[in-house]
Amino acid sequence: MTVKAPHKTKASQVSWLGDIPEHWGVIQSRRLFAERTERAQSGDKQLTASQKFGVISQARFMELEGQKVVQVLTGHDILKHVDIGDFVISMRSFQGGLEIAQESGCISSAYVALTPVRQLDRRYFSYLFKSVPYIQALQSTSNLVRDGQAMRFANFALVDLPLVPLEDQAAIAAFLDRETRKIDELVEQQIRLIYLVKEKRQAVISLAVTKGLNPNVRMKPSGVEWLGDVPESWEVLKFSRCVSITEGQVNPEEEPFRSMPLIAPNHIESGTGRLLGLETAAEQGAESGKYLCRQGDVIYSKIRPALAKAVISPTDALCSADMYPMRGRMGLSQQYLFWLLLTPEFTGWSVLEADRVAMPKINRESLANLRLPVPPPAIQTAISNYLDVHTRRFDDLVGEAEKAVGLLQERRSALISAAVTGKIEVRAEAYAEVEAA
Repeated sequence: MTVKAPHKTKASQVSWLGDIPEHWGVIQSRRLFAERTERAQSGDKQLTASQKFGVISQARFMELEGQKVVQVLTGHDILKHVDIGDFVISMRSFQGGLEIAQESGCISSAYVALTPVRQLDRRYFSYLFKSVPYIQALQSTSNLVRDGQAMRFANFALVDLPLVPLEDQAAIAAFLDRETRKIDELVEQQIRLIYLVKEKRQAVISLAVTKGLNPNVRMKPSGVEWLGDVPESWEVLKFSRCVSITEGQVNPEEEPFRSMPLIAPNHIESGTGRLLGLETAAEQGAESGKYLCRQGDVIYSKIRPALAKAVISPTDALCSADMYPMRGRMGLSQQYLFWLLLTPEFTGWSVLEADRVAMPKINRESLANLRLPVPPPAIQTAISNYLDVHTRRFDDLVGEAEKAVGLLQERRSALISAAVTGKIEVRAEAYAEVEAA
């Protein structure tokens, strides 16, 4: 990619635009776009605006998100017609720019629809309306957080737009189509890498915890369907025999409990056992009863078990009533129990068990009857040490890939902002592509 600054620029007199190419101008928004106020037409399907997919039918949106359609059209809402290519503002949740309609249909009064009133390149404005400088400029016209003020057409009209020659609009759009596609492909590669590394991490945990570290050891049937064969020297014990769960709750509004850290499911990273942060019960405004945990206790989230949230408490703390503080006994170490709770096998069992009740969660009775593999103490220690080292390597790889994704996305955003506001010269390169097309 070759880009350079424009040869000649001038002050736009618009703060969010800054300097612009000398042959560009500035125009009032209402001279480019008008608010579409046309009532919904017979047969219009209901549309949904999302940052991820743009403006598409609600049925399609729910399908892509794996959800059931729950919202229906009613006669109490003012429904407005939208054509393909219109731009839509979500008045109450505006944060990611304007979305372009991929389909025609109707929207509720919670949206503002904009339709062009003169010839323009919609692809250029799709990028412009999603650029950071424009979003910040439009956000500055309304304080959605402080007073709930809605984002309306009047706000849109307050933000002047660049007046860009049509050939420049087309060239910038073609340039950004190509360059963002390259970045998106790199992001997709990193996301795929993250998925594969996490998958490998889970496989390593599974193999070590359920089969041990010696591939040549003699095996025996465990008698447990989800566990399969285990090394011959291992025991298989009922959960209630080798793990105790804390009972009785304390009042988090009283000392010393209100000053203690309070661990809830949202403080634990899914699948890794990583603690994301610590806040005291007082800082969280805790009121209802909590469990008291001791340093080294394994804390497991009993709700939404598919998320596989478990952590070893780094200090004496409280945990939410949605969690179980566990302690190993009968030779079961805390570290090995922790890794066992993170295996795909245990998670698979817990998900099936949770599906039997209305609210997905694991109850004490189900856990009590579960049978667990319990290796000799020396083997438990070896497995735990092995997983500490190897999962850290996987986590480092994931961290590097996530950092790369963040940098690529920052690059994408900066490139769009620079191109649509004329900070880089793309015409000569992009014209050739437009003409070839």
